[in-house]
Amino acid sequence: MYVLRTGVAWRDVPAETVGCSGVTAWRRLRDWTEAGVWPHLHAALLTELRRAGLLDLDDCAVDGSHVRALKGGITPGPRLSTAPAPARNTM
Repeated sequence: MYVLRTGVAWRDVPAETVGCSGVTAWRRLRDWTEAGVWPHLHAALLTELRRAGLLDLDDCAVDGSHVRALKGGITPGPRLSTAPAPARNTM
């Protein structure tokens, strides 16, 4: 969260702020991501919130427009233009 909020490079993260060096924090993040920790943690958090009656999805929105697709994505095909067709040449 510190890197996301401040925009600093991992190597510049102050160890006293996060409890380890920035490089160690980055390595742990990488390892946990590769191990699939985040989806399991997310599911466990949702389960606990539901169990405690603290999850209300009546007023929620999902928006991923602020997340960059670093590796791109699959484009289903060419995008069709929504612009009007050019006028026919009358000459």
